[in-house]
Amino acid sequence: MESPTDLAPVPGDLPVTVRAALADGVLPDSGDRPLVVLVDAPSVLERRLIDRWLADAQPANARRVESLPTGSEQLASRLTGGDNPLLVPVRLLWEPAVTEPEKPLLRLLDRVTRRSKLRDRARAAREQQDRGEGRRYRIVVGRPATARELLVRHRRERMSTDTEDFVRFVSQQAALALDRAERSVLGNRSKVPHEVSDQIVGGAHFAREVRRVAQETGRDEVEVAAEAEKHLQGLVAAMDPTAVDMFSGVLRPMHERAWEVHADTSGLEPLRKLNAEHALVFLPSHRSYTDPFVLAEVLRENDFPRNHVLGGNNLRIWGLEALARRSGIIFIRRSFGKDEVYKAMVREYFSWLAAKRFNLEWYMEGGRSRTGKLRPPKYGLLSDVAHAVETRRTSDVYLVPVSITHDQLQEVHQMAAEQAGAPKTPEGVRWLAGYARAQRRRVGAVHVSFGEPLSLRQSLSLAGDPGLERDPDSLDENGDSPARRLALQKTAFEVFVRINRVTPVTPIALAALALLGVRDRALTLSQVRRVVEPVLDYVEARKLPHTGIESLRTNGGVAEALLSLRQEKVVTAYTEGTEPVFSVEPGHHIVAAFYRNSAIHHFVNRAIVELAVLEVDDVEDGREALAAGFTHALALRDLLKYEFFFPDKETFRSELADELSLIDPDWTEVGRPVARTQEILLASPFLCAHRVLRSFVDAQWLLAERLAAWEPERPVVEAELFDDCSAVGQQLLLQGRLHGPEALSRELFASALRLAGNRGLVTLPENGTSTELAARRRAFADEVRAVVGRVVRIDETDARNRQESTGVRP
Repeated sequence: MESPTDLAPVPGDLPVTVRAALADGVLPDSGDRPLVVLVDAPSVLERRLIDRWLADAQPANARRVESLPTGSEQLASRLTGGDNPLLVPVRLLWEPAVTEPEKPLLRLLDRVTRRSKLRDRARAAREQQDRGEGRRYRIVVGRPATARELLVRHRRERMSTDTEDFVRFVSQQAALALDRAERSVLGNRSKVPHEVSDQIVGGAHFAREVRRVAQETGRDEVEVAAEAEKHLQGLVAAMDPTAVDMFSGVLRPMHERAWEVHADTSGLEPLRKLNAEHALVFLPSHRSYTDPFVLAEVLRENDFPRNHVLGGNNLRIWGLEALARRSGIIFIRRSFGKDEVYKAMVREYFSWLAAKRFNLEWYMEGGRSRTGKLRPPKYGLLSDVAHAVETRRTSDVYLVPVSITHDQLQEVHQMAAEQAGAPKTPEGVRWLAGYARAQRRRVGAVHVSFGEPLSLRQSLSLAGDPGLERDPDSLDENGDSPARRLALQKTAFEVFVRINRVTPVTPIALAALALLGVRDRALTLSQVRRVVEPVLDYVEARKLPHTGIESLRTNGGVAEALLSLRQEKVVTAYTEGTEPVFSVEPGHHIVAAFYRNSAIHHFVNRAIVELAVLEVDDVEDGREALAAGFTHALALRDLLKYEFFFPDKETFRSELADELSLIDPDWTEVGRPVARTQEILLASPFLCAHRVLRSFVDAQWLLAERLAAWEPERPVVEAELFDDCSAVGQQLLLQGRLHGPEALSRELFASALRLAGNRGLVTLPENGTSTELAARRRAFADEVRAVVGRVVRIDETDARNRQESTGVRP
């Protein structure tokens, strides 16, 4: 349908301004059927050009070729004539101008204007008449369909036999087919939805959802339909290319000046092939308000269609909301409550987008990370997309893990203050102006990487989603089950595991790792380098993704990383002695931990192995030691499951075996005592459990102790418990019983409280006693304290190993 032909001149009696044509599409062979060309031409000139092209483009054996304007009155009678014609949509597309003004603002306006011309072809045609310069055009031909095929689809999708509605449906399908053909000329960035609300409201699925909600709530069906349509109008985002360019132009300075974008695009080509058949859902990590703009630029530069980006209602900023919605931003409530109509319309809108292969993007963490690592995912929106697969609205949807990592963030200080209990600054015009001003200064690079895509159907199937095995109609009852929720949870965790795999280790992260590991002491450049060098060897041995960390093997590279942290007031330097020494700025340990935590997940398994090996005693055979060590490792995994994301148990076991092989390649030898492996571990230049896990287990121990001191009959109020943890934690910090202030984080307290809740330690059970609850809380505190003790042992051993080379005494 879209194969090119040679360049063809326009016949001489047409205006000289359109004297050349680009390669065109071709008309199909309709066999014995009549061929009806549906002409999408808003101007007389375009209609004349298409008619001349049709005179030369007719297949030699075509029985009869007719042409009708889309949406014309004659189309109704032609569709119902009974001879089942083959319908072929045709459109003329003007080649855009190529001049580029020199000034940036004029370039933006020119891009907006040129994209507008591509969408407003009538205006383009008039300009050809007015100007004396030559322009070229292309005839695009959409995918054909017979009238009977479209009639069957209309009755199935719209549940209607109305002729007028059928004509509208045919015109809509013709426009969609031409949009697809047009993308072969303009590229995938031009993929935009049209008349979304009308298509959804006129469909059978909308009617079924309205009927279901009306029956379940006991409301009038007409009333529910009116409310549902109103909700759709508030949800549906337009995708006007002009608005997209304007929105990007307005907000681009918020990231363009602050960061240099480095994108690993090796994972995009497989996505391009998948996107030809399936919708993609981009699920990035989230650390900055600018993440959606950075990702949009990377995708635009690589000719991907614009994503429909979900944003919370808190980001409806006056003056920008209308432009944002016309740029593909879907504003959605943070909580749906018991609004069943709203829930149904969100699910219906997502299903429509997935069925039409329009891409989505949202941030499963539900907000920016305050700790620098991934937050627990939220599953509600993923459930809505899964519904489209379960009800077979689409064969599959692919989830795309995306890592967005910043060398530095100007907003991290505010997020650190929020961890310490400061109120969150509300978004608004004043906030946006201040945020934009702060972004004028260059702070470093932002790194974008794409993980291995995940088939949603396959993932849900492997996780045991019962919805995939049920009749699609039964799922319209909005039923859910623990098994389905578990399947969604496993799917979300796998996405996060894949994000972590492609997240790079940065020099800033390793510099922060070094300084936080020595508490409040200061290190020279050489000492920092010697602390980091074994980490670099480990990263190389594991073949982990990274960004220029080899520079840290030199004092100059270390100085550059520390200088970057010093400029952001994270690191302080004392320069009055014989050589400069560096330490974490007092009161900024949580900020330093944010940068460290961006890469910390790569070292968690190693830390778990170190602690597990210390627990294995009196086992002579290495293979038996693995079994015993794995039991201890699983206990640590359970303790850390609300802080980090782990793969399935078999993959986890395999990864731990690989880690153990890096420590002691001979550990699998028959008869090899585990004591030998412990000796090798404790003599290793690379010990990381204290650097990786100390702040997390300290926070868990602190919360467990305060929970144990909480009266069992007294309801646990989160804010009061966290205030208590902060107050007592500050005392322990002054006494030297906590390693560092980064443990006094409300985010870490919240994770520890979730763990306690998972173990049934927060509320008094119906059939339990206060004595039993108090005893279990104390046992939990003792368990965490034992882990802290092992971490301290690793810390002390590492300090002794480094004493001569770094001068840091234990």
